[in-house]
Order: sequence, then structure tokens, then C-alpha cells
Amino acid sequence: MVLGRRTPRRALVHFNKGNNLSKEDLIQLEGKIADITGGGNYQVKLDNGIVVLARLSGKMKKFKIKVLVGDRVTVGVSPYDPSHGLITHRQRV
Repeated sequence: MVLGRRTPRRALVHFNKGNNLSKEDLIQLEGKIADITGGGNYQVKLDNGIVVLARLSGKMKKFKIKVLVGDRVTVGVSPYDPSHGLITHRQRV
């Protein structure tokens, strides 16, 4: 080893290959918007009685889909952290 030289940066980078979740890997659950909290977060009461803190998905933000208290929504919940979710669809009334 030569003094003054560091290990190349590309040798130090580690990736989590195979551990990333996509939207298809989320558990899809139905619920109703119970409360709108600040910062774009929503409290969703699922049909099984559990309350989940959820955010809007990117497509819903992109197309400016508004979600109000009382709306029926589909929430994608991670199997690793079931207390947080992603609102992926708003049902028509």
C-alpha cells in the first residue's frame, strides 16, 4: 500500500440490491380519510379499524387529485411498517 493514497471511492459504495420495494409490493387496503394533518399527511381509517398515516402518491400529486375528509381511498401499506402508507387511488362517489 502506498502512503497518501486512499481507497477508490467506487470500492466503498455498497448497494442494497433486491431489498427495494416497489409500488407493486405494497399491500393494497381500502379505507376512509379520517383527518388531514399538516405537511401533506392524511390519517386513513382502514376497513379493519386500524388508523394509518398516509401520503399521496406521486401521480396523484402530479395530476392534482384532491382528497377530502370522508373520501374512500386505496392505501398501499408496506409489510415492514404497517403504520405508514401511500394513497394510490381515490374511489369515485
